[in-house]
Amino acid sequence: MMLETLAALVHGLLDPFTHAFMVRGLLAAVTVGTVCGIVGTFVVLRGMAFLGDALAHTILPGVALAHLLGATRRGTLFWWALFTAVAAALGVGAISRSGRLREDTAIGIVFAGMFALGIAIISTMQSYTVDLAHVLFGNVLQVSWADLRIMWICSGIVVAGIFLFYKELVVLSFDPIFAATLRLPSRTLNYLLLVLIAVVIVVALQTVGVALVVAMLVTPAATASLVVARLRSLMVLSPILGGASGVAGLYLSYYAGVAPGAAMVLVATMVFVAVFSSVQIGSRRLRRGRAAPTADTA
Repeated sequence: MMLETLAALVHGLLDPFTHAFMVRGLLAAVTVGTVCGIVGTFVVLRGMAFLGDALAHTILPGVALAHLLGATRRGTLFWWALFTAVAAALGVGAISRSGRLREDTAIGIVFAGMFALGIAIISTMQSYTVDLAHVLFGNVLQVSWADLRIMWICSGIVVAGIFLFYKELVVLSFDPIFAATLRLPSRTLNYLLLVLIAVVIVVALQTVGVALVVAMLVTPAATASLVVARLRSLMVLSPILGGASGVAGLYLSYYAGVAPGAAMVLVATMVFVAVFSSVQIGSRRLRRGRAAPTADTA
């Protein structure tokens, strides 16, 4: 009986990956979950969740323009989306660095302008039948080997950028005044982080889409921050949680018939809720434990 149960479990774990598209989907999910977890550490640390959401929507004009020009191949769409996301990130940086407007105001202006531009381009098309659902919600099961190569190259560049400038980004994130005292190129580093976030967002679009990409950036890092306090530990745990959420979400999608991107985000969210609840319960017990001796003494 036990051997039969074990065999059924092994079969259940391996069966999805008898399909080539599931193997590619698994590699894409792990890649996106890992790189989002690494960059998401700085997104959570610096309170840039709104920026991530805004940049995800600014790819619309690039995708719409690609469709308008007939460049509908997935690889081509990736580069159009990447160009507009990086341009939007640099625009936010330029406006906010002028000192006349707050960063959230700059994000709102660029986000609204780029999104309106995308809608305007779409409205010039002869029909609105262009299928942009894969952009909004992603489809990890349609990822090709060519898409994976692009994702790995871009993810490698992002990870290399983070680790090459790790110390500088940490100082800038925790103490901008100290960074200025050390004469660090703060403006260049801010631009670098914005561009890296833009690249990660475009990489993640094929798996979770515009509507859910900010969740993969924020949720694993937020979950890790509840468990560990040191930044290095956070940067290790966050990508592990992101990658694990991607794999578990893919299994959930296969067996429950749920959209893959939504399943990945749902798993990451459920993990966050479980960790948050356990931390809250532990904190309450600790407070009660500390209060008990005082009552006895009284």
